[in-house]
Amino acid sequence: MTSNADYTSEYFAIMDSLDGDVAGRRAACDYMQGSTAIVHHQVVASTFVPRLFDRETRKAMKETAETAHRILVKVIEHYLADPEYRRAFDFDPRLEELILLPRGYDSVLPFARVDTFFDEDDLRVRFCEFNADGSSGMNENREITASIAQSETYKEFARRHRVEGCELFEPWVDAFLDIYATYDRRVENPRIAICDYLENGVVDEFHVFAELFRKRGVECVVADVRELSFDGEALRDKEGGRIDAIWRRCVTNDVIDHWDESQQLIEAVRAEKVALIGSFAGHIVHDKQIFKALFDERTTAFLDADEVSFIEQTVPLTAFLDESHVNLPQIRENRCEWIIKPTDHYGADDVYAGESVTQEMWERLIDRFANGRAGHPFIVQRYIRPYKTETLPPDTGIDGLADSEVRREPALYNNLNGLYLYDGEFAGVFSRLGPLPTISKDMQGMTAATIWVD
Repeated sequence: MTSNADYTSEYFAIMDSLDGDVAGRRAACDYMQGSTAIVHHQVVASTFVPRLFDRETRKAMKETAETAHRILVKVIEHYLADPEYRRAFDFDPRLEELILLPRGYDSVLPFARVDTFFDEDDLRVRFCEFNADGSSGMNENREITASIAQSETYKEFARRHRVEGCELFEPWVDAFLDIYATYDRRVENPRIAICDYLENGVVDEFHVFAELFRKRGVECVVADVRELSFDGEALRDKEGGRIDAIWRRCVTNDVIDHWDESQQLIEAVRAEKVALIGSFAGHIVHDKQIFKALFDERTTAFLDADEVSFIEQTVPLTAFLDESHVNLPQIRENRCEWIIKPTDHYGADDVYAGESVTQEMWERLIDRFANGRAGHPFIVQRYIRPYKTETLPPDTGIDGLADSEVRREPALYNNLNGLYLYDGEFAGVFSRLGPLPTISKDMQGMTAATIWVD
């Protein structure tokens, strides 16, 4: 059977037969520089070599993602219904207030991306983190796929195989509108807003989605949470337009940071005058405490045996970085076994893998973050070594190189696979790679197109 690695080797062989397909790489780089794949005012780093996944990989990813979603929905439902169960989490009282606001529609976790370490040899999966409505990457995947699709390497590979990209836009528009159709106070011809604190958001991606809603005949705007106003009956944007439904892209800790400025939105949700898709209950999934809570006996009590087994196989051991929860000397002495993270940040902020730092630095990090010294809680998690893939680093600066100077030799990069779920159904993959133990944009990370093969 042909493996993903075999497909990648074939891809490189085709490229080599085209003398490196330097023209295709230059064109792809030029495309990206003019693209909308922009995060925080910069075009994202990408690779010319897509991640090529076979049928078995797709099946394993789908089963893993959808099983995780079912479990996470159960956790959210129990948190909402059972005050005693809420004590399995340590949340700011304002977060608990937001989580308990009324929802009014059927879907418990409308949009999610579960980030995984996927071993492509044995199809085993380990979770890195769970993300809800603040998740992005869909537009990166779309633009990077478009950048390579016209290259001779891709065309030749596509002649040899049946290939399919990940369509991550239209299915979400479908899912959003279907979810809104179950809203208790739904209206005909709703006006939708995609909302975030726009300096933090992937705004170009928001506008792509807004245009797709408009093509369906549904008015859609992009709005900053702080510019919303509520008069007791209607939530309005800064132009005064009524908003009937919101796709919440703002992560909940940003709401806390802008608490006073966010009260108009919060009051409208509390008064059930707007459909907030997804609800603030998605924070239960976003907060990394979820990894600890999944092993809590208060959680396993309402899961079946298969679900408990799934958690044991896929969720790395996780605990608060606190001497009342872990053996801190053991954590100090075995840094390569561990990674530390804040419970409630995003973008790989203050995430440190022990094997990526010196022992002296590791000791300083433990002293800095343990026992709540940073002012907010940190977790420590068993470090999972990512699966490595042959790829090409980003073609940054290729315009200044002669053809003979363009790198053609593969490099081994670590993989992080983000599995998208639209109302519980597997939708596709965000393929992120990096040369360092922590895979993120700030750690020389890059994105690859995701292609299903045969």
